[in-house]
Amino acid sequence: MKKLKCLVVGGVLAALAANAADKRPNILWIVTDDQRADSLSCFNRAVYGTDENLLGYVESPNIDALAKEGVLFTRAICNSPACGPSRGSMHSGRYPFRNGHYAFELTHQKAEFVKPIVHQTIREYGYSTGAFGKMDSYIYTVPNAYNTDGLFGTRIHFKHDLQANGVGDIYSHVAGGNVDGQYTVLGNQEKVMYADGTVREYFINRKDAELTAEDVAHQKQTDREFDLLRAYPEGFYSKTLIYGGRNPQTADKTLDAYIVKEFKDYLANADKPYTTSYGETLTGVPSDKPFMIDVGLRLPHTPVLPPQSCRDRFKDKTYNVPEFEPADLEKLPPQLQQICKNMKIIATTPEDVEAKRAYSAEEVQKAMRDYFAFCAHGDAVIGDAVKAFKEYCAKNKRDYLIIYTVGDHGWQLGEQGIETKFTPWRQSIHNAAIVVSSDKTKFPPGKVYDGIVEYVDFMPTILAAGGVNIHDAQYDYLDGYDLAEVIAGKAIDRAYALGEMNLIYGPRAYLRSKEFGFSMRTRPGNALAKEGNLNKNIKWALECPVKAAELALYDLRQDPLERNNVAADPEYRALAEWFRRKLGNIVLGDGRVECDWSKMNSYNISLFAKGADNKKLDIPAGLVPTVKGVE
Repeated sequence: MKKLKCLVVGGVLAALAANAADKRPNILWIVTDDQRADSLSCFNRAVYGTDENLLGYVESPNIDALAKEGVLFTRAICNSPACGPSRGSMHSGRYPFRNGHYAFELTHQKAEFVKPIVHQTIREYGYSTGAFGKMDSYIYTVPNAYNTDGLFGTRIHFKHDLQANGVGDIYSHVAGGNVDGQYTVLGNQEKVMYADGTVREYFINRKDAELTAEDVAHQKQTDREFDLLRAYPEGFYSKTLIYGGRNPQTADKTLDAYIVKEFKDYLANADKPYTTSYGETLTGVPSDKPFMIDVGLRLPHTPVLPPQSCRDRFKDKTYNVPEFEPADLEKLPPQLQQICKNMKIIATTPEDVEAKRAYSAEEVQKAMRDYFAFCAHGDAVIGDAVKAFKEYCAKNKRDYLIIYTVGDHGWQLGEQGIETKFTPWRQSIHNAAIVVSSDKTKFPPGKVYDGIVEYVDFMPTILAAGGVNIHDAQYDYLDGYDLAEVIAGKAIDRAYALGEMNLIYGPRAYLRSKEFGFSMRTRPGNALAKEGNLNKNIKWALECPVKAAELALYDLRQDPLERNNVAADPEYRALAEWFRRKLGNIVLGDGRVECDWSKMNSYNISLFAKGADNKKLDIPAGLVPTVKGVE
């Protein structure tokens, strides 16, 4: 749609919507970071029939209670297993291959194909909007600048507002200084903020220089004081990651507790000025109109630092360690072998631990305990946010909608031998969501929906709840569906979900159904697209030798943990090639955008297979091998 038309139509509809403002709900959208779906007991009960997951103990009483009030979506697939492109797809309502966002590019809204994000769109219909915590969709207003003016409405960012002003615990950041009159990156510093207000800061790596003895001493002190588990194994892409340890703050003073505090203070000071915890003067939420606010928690993203009160409840828990053998690794294509080597924590040979290629058995247990303890802390702060939100809605006599996205993507805790995200495997991309409405006819209490839904569904769900007619032609660009229509059987029953990313090991797309998990390399090189090569040689992944396409296929009917890549198995070879055609035609030829984001308006859209994304898996008879006991 043309931007001018959008503004005019939006203004008219906003005026119309205002007449029925009291009918439209306040909307709270909670998104956590790197959270596994199975960190929730309600998910485990729905999927496994037990409170615990396959690894062991979890705690989520507040979220379990929330799930009983609405619909639990147990098969919510993220559209990219990395925060930037995943959040970009959520905020834009478009797949990464259709919004041109595959990594941590500084995307912007000046290119003609770009549409407004969900916050901007719903504001056109009379809503106020806000964002607290982590947004980080890497969508900006202009090229080559971190400018978010006008995107979110009221915004308090976890890093630029809270951490930058002394609110937080332990975190690392890029450090720079003036060298010969120019700003120069000097390395990375780690900052430790104690409960008594004391602060320590030191380099954890220096650009073009060795760490000083003082740097090393500071890091050792931090490791000792807070029992830190760092990502030290050989080959790790970043040695600054913290996979376990004790938070310097008490449970009510962690970074995530402060994110929720800022949200609560914003509601508590409706229509009047107030001072934030870091000293900025803001005006509270307007009470004369509905709002849409997203609360982006940082947890359980690294640094994984549960407060001591949570850690104590998990200290005696023992977790099952996922099995992963060298033979599993040998069946993987080069891209996936690379990530298994670069993120390895599980020893596959007796020498791995001694050679510091993997964690010891106790370190693996520590990583698991602290991760799930951090998720338990998240349960508490989410419960706090939901309580404050409901109280505000009741006080102002307004309906509400709550969307809880369980992780912008998932997290692997030893599956495939690694601790990370970034992969096309189950624990990186198979998440969950909970949607609760004061209108129980739209999202019935206690319902579990096991059909496939995707993260691109959140934007249309929010817009529809706010009175937007998402079926109007101007919203045809949306790739997702209103989840209220999905559970009512009014939307297409998808046979698969899609995703893509170009980080760590290069460009790779995935297609996931209930029966199969498939992924492939999409482009011959790892570099992001630039002006002059946008969508050039776009059919490469369909025409190159099959080995170069680096196929991975898992038969989830008999291999739900994805240990046996059967793409090269003679019995599955034809099926793998069929998936290569299906996925390749969709992500390469059905509206693929490649954009040089450093330019104002340099992009190309590939349409050689328009309509390939029909949401159906019409696999020819005879291609799917028979599995005993499976129809």
